[in-house]
Amino acid sequence: MAVRLGLGLPQSRQYEIGRDVPDVARTAEQIGYESLWVFERALFPDPTTQGLYGMEGVPWPDVYRGLAEPLVTLTLAAAATERTRLGTSVLVAPLHGPFQLARALGTLDAASGGRVVAGFGTGWSLDEYAAAGVAPFAERGQVLDEVIDVCRAVWGPDPVRYDGRLTKIASAAVAPKPARPIPILLPAHSRKSLTRLVERADGWNPIAQGAGQLAAQWRQVQDLAAEKGRTRPIETAARVNLTYTPKAYDGADRRPFQGNVDQIVTDLAAHAEVGLDEFFVEFGDAPRNAAELKDLAAELYEAARAAGI
Repeated sequence: MAVRLGLGLPQSRQYEIGRDVPDVARTAEQIGYESLWVFERALFPDPTTQGLYGMEGVPWPDVYRGLAEPLVTLTLAAAATERTRLGTSVLVAPLHGPFQLARALGTLDAASGGRVVAGFGTGWSLDEYAAAGVAPFAERGQVLDEVIDVCRAVWGPDPVRYDGRLTKIASAAVAPKPARPIPILLPAHSRKSLTRLVERADGWNPIAQGAGQLAAQWRQVQDLAAEKGRTRPIETAARVNLTYTPKAYDGADRRPFQGNVDQIVTDLAAHAEVGLDEFFVEFGDAPRNAAELKDLAAELYEAARAAGI
């Protein structure tokens, strides 16, 4: 049941990013966490024009307000650590120019000694797409495909050549190269996105919302991989969005990963049985500052390892 454990970095506005990110990253590595993760929310519409995940009337959580840019955050963590993997879950790839994104990730991987994990998604916010100005929301799948293609090209041997809709590289040397092939993970769920995952990506990056549901999704990925004739392994890293409470949550409506550390560890043990490689926890806005985040991260890690996870 032993799995790799990771921690979401402090990005929200209660943190002093320049001070707290290196501090938390360094402490997490010392505790034993094997990876550090960031996610992307480029802006917070005010007033909101679209509900959370595009669902009408569902408010955006306040933790999305003033979220630090993910690659800058990850760079701060890279400079403060030596071993932890550095992941994005997820980077909304179509908000970025494909060539510039490939260059940034390649440089970060080279600088960190081969520790980057590129978790890409398409996002859902119309406001973010409008602000980024890379491509319309309706073309998000095509842009994600081009981002993947451009990354593979830029990270590969010179001369780099690519002729796409957004990106034109006639023939060029592009450096620095990543220290090793950067794994690309996708959070697929629909047939179309699962096909992209199986045919084009290195791994799967789901959100853990129930052990039974996760197991069924993982079987779906494996079945499609077999159907498509994929033989290389699918790397897996599941995001765990915690709803932490200092005391045990005793309501009948308790959701997975809601409650105190003991309850979270119980849920984590059930999810670990699914057979994925890694789980990384995101405490959201529960900690009031970096000191609280470090204390919670240490308590959870020690309890999880004591439980055999």
